[in-house]
Amino acid sequence: MERIEDFTKELQRKDRDYLWHHMSMYKEQSSPMIVSSGEGAWITDSNGNRYLDAMSGLWAVNIGYGRERLAKVAYEQMKKICYVSLVQSHEPAITLAEKINHLLDDDYMIFYSNSGSDANEVAFKMARQFHEQNGEASRFKFISRYRAYHGSSFGALAATGQSLRKYKYEPLTPGFLHVAPPDNYRRPKGQSIELYNIERALEIEEKIRWEQKETIAAVIMEPLITGGGILIPHPSYVKEVKRICEQYGVLLIMDEVICGFGRTGKFFGHQHFDIKPDIITMAKGLTSAYLPLSITAVRKNIYEKFKGEDGISHFRHINTFGGSPAACAVALENIKILEEENLIQRSKDLGEQLLYELQDLLELSFVGDVRGLGLLIGIELVEEKISMQPASKERVDKIIADCKANGLIIGRNSDTVEGFNNIITLSPPLCCTDGDIEFIIAVLKKVFRAQS
Repeated sequence: MERIEDFTKELQRKDRDYLWHHMSMYKEQSSPMIVSSGEGAWITDSNGNRYLDAMSGLWAVNIGYGRERLAKVAYEQMKKICYVSLVQSHEPAITLAEKINHLLDDDYMIFYSNSGSDANEVAFKMARQFHEQNGEASRFKFISRYRAYHGSSFGALAATGQSLRKYKYEPLTPGFLHVAPPDNYRRPKGQSIELYNIERALEIEEKIRWEQKETIAAVIMEPLITGGGILIPHPSYVKEVKRICEQYGVLLIMDEVICGFGRTGKFFGHQHFDIKPDIITMAKGLTSAYLPLSITAVRKNIYEKFKGEDGISHFRHINTFGGSPAACAVALENIKILEEENLIQRSKDLGEQLLYELQDLLELSFVGDVRGLGLLIGIELVEEKISMQPASKERVDKIIADCKANGLIIGRNSDTVEGFNNIITLSPPLCCTDGDIEFIIAVLKKVFRAQS
């Protein structure tokens, strides 16, 4: 055991010397957990400690860790052909594009990239070029929501409504506007959720009018705001936004990077609301994070506007590694596993159980709200319930640390909006066993009650 700990300490020393961590404050003597293996919903660190990963990495490992089927598929595909630029084509890309159309139950053209940020950048470029070639060159602006996250690149970050993510990187790509999201927990006292959501949607229509409707290219939104705090709209909100977009000739871009591939209890989050977006972006659960891959799915009628023969009407965008043969093959196998093991229904059922059991936390003075859809759960922490003042960073940090000390990895909406990073987030793998869910519930109740 001592030799294992010495090995870990040496790795941590090298980590401090050479590795710049994502989203992490600089700490001279920080000792990050070094993950060495994983199976199902569980990961093991270099000292042999096991943790249930209730965040699926970064909301991504939907079918769980250690799936040998996916490793074998990638291996076999790499033996056949390791790389094909999608200036050409290959069978896994074609087969996956067909499968995505089947899952969406509509006619979309599929453009491959590597990440959610990439997919959204592609969507913005497509939307602007579509309007230009549709005779409406004045349409260049995009409307998003505050608290939403759409990526880290300059365009995707401009769409993001989280001020702490943008600070010191501005000015970003111009043309991005924001409106308030539906935050049902903080709606005006006495107002119904449905009326509140409709009013929030109408703010988008108001923004379109005030900005001059001929200048608006698209609205981008997640089916529910995830990293910004698990903000779940009433169905009336999403349907009203779709109506507004259609009325004003504005495209609707649905960001399914987190909500897609079963996370919400349906294959795609927007399917809860019975709408058909114009453009859909997806990543993360597409391969369950086994290989990088993202998709921008575009309705056929939009694609038709790129068919001109003037030499500049085609979509002039390329991605070296987007749609790699191995990644597409892994995505296809990942979808097979989701279907064969009925993990979409499993996500719905486990999510309902988790949400029901965690309602007990509302008895605590510092828990303001517990909400969720499928295996996306948010627990909003407050200093006290009447004012709804967000909980301190220290309280949130302690809960996360105490859960980790008890073998449970949970998340929070970090670096979003100053003063509102107070929401504990859960996004466990869809393959969780009944015992895994019971473990999550037991640890959370133990840790939360110890705080009171």
